[in-house]
Amino acid sequence: MFTGIVQGVARIEAIEVREGLRSLRLRLPEGFDAGLAIGASVACDGVCLSVTARPAPDHAEFDVMAQTLSLTTLGSVAVGDLLNVERAARDGAEIGGHPLSGHVDVSARVAELRQPDANNHVLRFEVPAPWMRYLFAKGYVGVNGCSLTIAEAERRADGSGWFEVWLIPETLRMTTFARKRVGDAVHIEIDRSTQVVVDTVREAVAEKLGALLPLLEQLAKERGLALPQALEPGLSAVR
Repeated sequence: MFTGIVQGVARIEAIEVREGLRSLRLRLPEGFDAGLAIGASVACDGVCLSVTARPAPDHAEFDVMAQTLSLTTLGSVAVGDLLNVERAARDGAEIGGHPLSGHVDVSARVAELRQPDANNHVLRFEVPAPWMRYLFAKGYVGVNGCSLTIAEAERRADGSGWFEVWLIPETLRMTTFARKRVGDAVHIEIDRSTQVVVDTVREAVAEKLGALLPLLEQLAKERGLALPQALEPGLSAVR
């Protein structure tokens, strides 16, 4: 479990490609590795990885298996690339962000960059369907392991869409976001409590209205109306 408060930036110093996995050697932020043991969990750009070796002070190695490589950007990183890192939360730790598991749900892409003034940095992310159902203004989201509050969001009828976050100078200093450019891929972890609520409501709507769907569609057709989009997500499961 992680808090979403990035503790620094690590640099990839070596990559070993082996059958079914890649081994990454990271140079960690100074002091980050105090008490870091083999087997400990570290979030690397939001991906929970286990320490497999400690070759030198301020260094650690991680094995990334094939499934993780296929679902994340860790399959395409190169020596010299930078990653956000966070140690696993300890019992009783203050949750400054929101709880994150280190399990990536989907990759999004930077769609737009804006700097309204000297102290604000705005990133807009394009999200594929159907993940926008879990993202809304003032909600939480994990982006490359960083807990962020969504400022604006827009969902399209097909379930895709975009959301924006505003970053202060301290966040830019402690993370890799200042280096992101349009088109760059990022890891998204949705808020689990939001997912539970949304999925429960969708299932309840599908269960209650599923049998009535043909009648509702026929009535709407006779009156020249489209079934309200607000109902579509919940009803799609019964089609």
